[in-house]
Amino acid sequence: MNTICIMCPMGCPLNIERVGDEIKVTGNTCKRGEIYGKAEFTHPVRVVTTLVKLSDGSVASCKSCLPVPKERVADVVEGIGKLTLPADVRIGDIFKVGVKSLDVDIAITGTPASA
Repeated sequence: MNTICIMCPMGCPLNIERVGDEIKVTGNTCKRGEIYGKAEFTHPVRVVTTLVKLSDGSVASCKSCLPVPKERVADVVEGIGKLTLPADVRIGDIFKVGVKSLDVDIAITGTPASA
């Protein structure tokens, strides 16, 4: 597997492969790249960023407070799409979205804007 490390501005090109029982990471220039590469290979996660509807018809940007398993990102986006939050949300407000046995806190990251 080939990917780019995102743990620092260097953006090292990583080559990640399983060799026997071990996961080998090459191309990294620091320990963070090795840790990232192993995690990305075994269980990739992503912070979800999207828009959430507000009760006055506008939208606000939001993101998951913690990374979610990559295979569950679409579930989280779908769950957020079903929400309608109060129009008076503010940056930093946190809401919970429950999707298919996964509870995720989402934080408002931007001021409401017209849809």
